[in-house]
Amino acid sequence: MANTLFTIGYSNRSIEDLIALLKQHKITALCDVRSAPYSSRNPQYNREIFKQSLKLRNIEYVFLGEELGARPKDLSCYVEGKAIYEKIAAATLFKKGLERVNLGIKKGYTLALMCAEKDPMTCHRTILICRNLRGQGVDIQHIIDDQTNETQTDLEKRLIAQLKLYPDMFKDADPNALIERAYDAQGDRITYVEKGEREPNEITVGPGL
Repeated sequence: MANTLFTIGYSNRSIEDLIALLKQHKITALCDVRSAPYSSRNPQYNREIFKQSLKLRNIEYVFLGEELGARPKDLSCYVEGKAIYEKIAAATLFKKGLERVNLGIKKGYTLALMCAEKDPMTCHRTILICRNLRGQGVDIQHIIDDQTNETQTDLEKRLIAQLKLYPDMFKDADPNALIERAYDAQGDRITYVEKGEREPNEITVGPGL
């Protein structure tokens, strides 16, 4: 599918179920965007094992966690231990990661970005990466299950509704202002916070892979 980018979360899926979904959508290359490509709960998705499983099904594995992960090594992307999506998106390494994704699409690969969370709205693959790919002529499709995909546009509508945001006649003169506010708010909710740096009653939402 030319100019289509898929995303998927492995969640509690078996490796067979995930690969079946990739095959259903004719995925030819999977981009792992986890900063740490390992899982104690789901060791079948550990980098080396997972890469071999994909190879046996003729699917390329590309690790982009260094470039597009939500826990960058660059300390300038953090404020008091909290990863700031705006800073990550401005980093040269992140931009190079986006370039690699776009290049893969241009070369004719059918790509899927993969992280852990099943719901794309709770994952940085959507709120950080796809936010910065939207508007670039790429049709973004989030694989939910074997019956359901969600477009980035529909996800944005769901996000605005869930956050209960409403247009502000002063702040939202730009048609994109409302969804940008939604992305900012959700990014702040799900971003990674280093242990030991939190306020006493602060709760981190999501694993922030």
